[in-house]
Amino acid sequence: MAKGKVINFRRSIKHLHPRHFILDLGCKTKEEAAKLVGKAVSWKSEAGKIISGKVSGSHGNNGLVRAIFEKVFQDKH
Repeated sequence: MAKGKVINFRRSIKHLHPRHFILDLGCKTKEEAAKLVGKAVSWKSEAGKIISGKVSGSHGNNGLVRAIFEKVFQDKH
């Protein structure tokens, strides 16, 4: 198990995806990050709840990955 760092939410100019996180898991290239696709990840919220997700793809050329986490709250949209 490796520790990572949450960089940001996946977003565009006008829309934010609250379940899609950009993670830094220590990879240096996008090829290393592509090997992690499909792996399970978990995140401990500030409230102490463990939220699980899955790596969905690489992000950019510097080894970041996208992860989609389970829905834990109701969207108001």
